[in-house]
Amino acid sequence: MADLKKKSDEFSDVEAAIEEIMSEQGADAPEVDLTEGDEDGVDELAALTAERDELRDRFMRALADAENSRKRSERDRREAEQYGGSKLARDMLPVYDNMSRALEAVSEDMRGTTGGLIEGVELTMRELLNIFERHGITKVAPAVGDRFDPQIHEAMFEAPVPGSKAGDIIQVMAEGFMLHDRLLRPAQVGVSSTPG
Repeated sequence: MADLKKKSDEFSDVEAAIEEIMSEQGADAPEVDLTEGDEDGVDELAALTAERDELRDRFMRALADAENSRKRSERDRREAEQYGGSKLARDMLPVYDNMSRALEAVSEDMRGTTGGLIEGVELTMRELLNIFERHGITKVAPAVGDRFDPQIHEAMFEAPVPGSKAGDIIQVMAEGFMLHDRLLRPAQVGVSSTPG
């Protein structure tokens, strides 16, 4: 590399000297073949050209590698931003399940005696759902009669149920959740095995 720089500087010095002489004489610089009659010069020029081409190729590869690294790190940053909290979100799902079960167990009789407490649990549940929504967590809530989709549902059992087709959801045991476009937890369902 240092030899190339040195030779390039020498060549530039020769060109500058020729231009200076020509400008002193007031004439335009004619085309000069510096390698005329000099086989060593031709070989040296060919070697320098080959070295230049190799360095250009290495430079382009390094530039492409740097660009790929930049794109990869940008994608990793985006994924960390979107999915970095998936472990915490997954750990919060049992809290949602327990609060849902508690609210389902409330009777009208209980609402009269402990209305304030139940209202507080409902408010907490709404706030939890708002937080889920803010962070891209959405419910996968299949209904009875929907088709079983192994991508977002987990079959907990199969049972023959009259009036249903094989592969229909017959019971929803737990709702599933998505984090943006990734499945956080599949919906847990019972599936019909009634022969068609």
